[in-house]
Amino acid sequence: MSVMEKFNLKDNLAIVTGGAGLLGKQHIEALLEANADVVLFDINEKALEEVKIFFMQKYDKDVMALKVDITKEDEILEAKEKIFKKFNKYANILINNAAIDPKFEKESKVNKSRLENFELNQWNLEISVGLSGAMLCSKIFGVEMAKNGKGVILNIASDLGVIAPDQRLYKKEGLIDSEQNVKPVTYSVIKHGLIGLTKYIATYWADRGVRCNAFAPGGVFNNHSDEFLEKITNLIPMKRMANIDEYKASILFLCSDASSYMNGATLNMDGGRSVW
Repeated sequence: MSVMEKFNLKDNLAIVTGGAGLLGKQHIEALLEANADVVLFDINEKALEEVKIFFMQKYDKDVMALKVDITKEDEILEAKEKIFKKFNKYANILINNAAIDPKFEKESKVNKSRLENFELNQWNLEISVGLSGAMLCSKIFGVEMAKNGKGVILNIASDLGVIAPDQRLYKKEGLIDSEQNVKPVTYSVIKHGLIGLTKYIATYWADRGVRCNAFAPGGVFNNHSDEFLEKITNLIPMKRMANIDEYKASILFLCSDASSYMNGATLNMDGGRSVW
């Protein structure tokens, strides 16, 4: 097999959780451009339909879009059977991408992003999606991969799954410490946890042809303020955030036979931020 053939995902069936999100759509594009069939999970019905139409128009290819709450095992199992009914096979690629982007009420007198005020119900909610959901999807679809003797599970971590967040990035002039926003504890715990889950799965089914790796991207520029941009680029040797489409080639590498001897690893792609 030639080098270029290793990147071809023809006859592969991939699932992307959180597929209607900012990076989820980029992951789907990478898979479609490599000729894979793609199923996306999300809980936002409107966004699901918009993404489905977008890819149909751009690639003239039907993307299966399913509303699935990945915190509920019965919904994942139901989706699994819908996928089999449509494709007559189970997915052999799974990208665990789903996460909750926490929104905290600005008008509240208590800053709930801070550890001292962080509520248990918010902790449980975010962990249930970002970490428990990844475990459930890996369990349900990984079992079928192991039965078939081949599969790839890719967990989307973060540079903050490798390093701690620098809370100075979020600091605003004129606010006392108790009012300052911070990157919440759940983000770090989930992203570090995904790397731990990666290592566990990588050794669990390795003898049955299932590989598992993690991807740790840096922040993507998405109309950030000049103030934030100046702060974060000073922490990155390359002096910039990632472009929105800059991770697609890495996703393809990690999901394809191009990375066939890569297992249990975390691929950092953060402009060098985690080196400093």
